[in-house]
Amino acid sequence: MPAITVDDLTVLPRLKTPGLGDQPRPVWQVTTAPQGYEGEGFPVRRAFAGIDMARLDPFIMMDQMGEVEYAPGEPKGTPWHPHRGFETVTYIIDGTFDHQDSHGGGGTITNGDTQWMTAGSGLLHIEAPPEWLVQQGGLFHGIQLWVNLPRDSKMNDPRYQDIRSGQVALMTSDDAGTLVRVIAGSVDGHDGPGSTYTPMSLVHATLEPGAKLDLPWQVDYNALVYVLNGSGAVGTTDPQPIRMGQSAVMGAGDFLTIAADGTQESRSPKLDVIVVGGQPIREPIAWAGPFVMNTKAEVMAAYEDFQKGRFGLPIGG
Repeated sequence: MPAITVDDLTVLPRLKTPGLGDQPRPVWQVTTAPQGYEGEGFPVRRAFAGIDMARLDPFIMMDQMGEVEYAPGEPKGTPWHPHRGFETVTYIIDGTFDHQDSHGGGGTITNGDTQWMTAGSGLLHIEAPPEWLVQQGGLFHGIQLWVNLPRDSKMNDPRYQDIRSGQVALMTSDDAGTLVRVIAGSVDGHDGPGSTYTPMSLVHATLEPGAKLDLPWQVDYNALVYVLNGSGAVGTTDPQPIRMGQSAVMGAGDFLTIAADGTQESRSPKLDVIVVGGQPIREPIAWAGPFVMNTKAEVMAAYEDFQKGRFGLPIGG
């Protein structure tokens, strides 16, 4: 897995262990992501399908893209499409993706890089593999997370953050068996590089077989764990088994616990999870396709603005 790795985890700062009075987060729900296709036909798992929106808040959805080994000529992306009212966070674990938007943002992200796009008042966006990757094929794997914006930020100017793999904060668990990458937010005083409108944290953790991670988590944030690959368990007092393609909704507490099974599949020798959580916005949501607003009238206005070309024009169009 080319997302940033460290050969010797013992050299990294270690997360604090739970203290007296720290409460473990219980497991509220475990769901299995349905599989489908997006854009021009690349495979996705809808990570948070089946989870009540109130428990997801401030998140809208998350897709696991791949993991897929493309033959030459097979890599696919999405055509130009609009967004308004939220942020898209694209984290590439394996492979390469090119991004462009109608406000001049974009670039190439690969192997542990993240593109953080704040659609705000509206833009057009395209995501596609570079031509050389289409020609030769290769491995592709990543996630895209949709983060809601509060009402007073939905019409802010669009913004783009290009986060390189070398910028993420790295630490390890107390047993030095887990690599914890903080992409955004703060974990145990370690800040990730992503700048967010909505207070939140985004972590990618890799657990060695048999390792256990006690992850301190902001008390007023919700917490969701999604398994990219491997198998293990979540929770402390009543651990629940969890495997690739499953999500766990965690309850309130000071920390959450993830443990990797002692034996993993040869194709997925470690347990890889995305942990995400944020401060709930608790505002009405009107969501239709690429627009996430507060009312139906605002969604209809977004469609009208898009149809009248107010989101800008495709680059080169």
